[in-house]
Amino acid sequence: MRVDARGFTFEVTVGGPTDGVPVLLLHGFPQHSGEWDDVVPALHAGGLRTYALDQRGYSPGARPTAVADYRIPELVADVVAVLDALGLDAVHLVGHDWGAIVAWAVAAGHPERVHTLTAVSVPHPAAMAHALANDSQQKARSSYIALFRKPDKAEKVLLAFNATALRKMLGGVGDAARVNRYADPMREPGALTAALNWYRAMSRADLAAVGPVAVPTTYVWSDRDIAIGRTAAEACAANVTGDYRFVQLAGVSHWIPDAAPGPLAEAILARAGGTA
Repeated sequence: MRVDARGFTFEVTVGGPTDGVPVLLLHGFPQHSGEWDDVVPALHAGGLRTYALDQRGYSPGARPTAVADYRIPELVADVVAVLDALGLDAVHLVGHDWGAIVAWAVAAGHPERVHTLTAVSVPHPAAMAHALANDSQQKARSSYIALFRKPDKAEKVLLAFNATALRKMLGGVGDAARVNRYADPMREPGALTAALNWYRAMSRADLAAVGPVAVPTTYVWSDRDIAIGRTAAEACAANVTGDYRFVQLAGVSHWIPDAAPGPLAEAILARAGGTA
């Protein structure tokens, strides 16, 4: 379905029992709402109704051109406005990668709209800041961000030779067909630039503004994540004041919804419980 909010049109994939407790799913870079396709069947069977949102820059009808339009407060405001448009007072919130950053910020800033939070791969921004300040390995893991923040150069590198670098980055999601499913939309005019603008708009001030999270929270991390190391993962707990669970998946890459949909669905269901 298409949802009009904040002057944009967002694409939302809806499924599950019509009377099910709502779950909002937020994807990461450089994917789209399709990353949840292998996760949602178990959620539906558990009685949950899912709303998978193609976020700002990924929905063609919500693709502004200014870098500042992709700051974290704008991404958070999108989520709240989409919930309003859908008539959802509160949801179980799930986010992966950049979607996790947005989810952390929504849960911290609008706890009344969030029953529970399940953050996947990327920990609370304060945990990342701690790791970057204290762990040289995390600095190395995050070095790719410097390239992503460079206008034009990042696009050229990632899209050259039939998007070879982009496809290599996505290698952990599965077979070639699955890689193409995510890489091909990024080759559409303006799509990759919009996605990269999330990195270019990112600021220490906006990340530092994400406060502690009081809602019941599960953080899911995989020990073969090339972007997020153990220091950041284990620092996450200090930034949640509500009930907290840390779920570690062994032998799984950063692309958890694609690589381990079953265990991820179990973690979401254990947290959401099928009820508000």
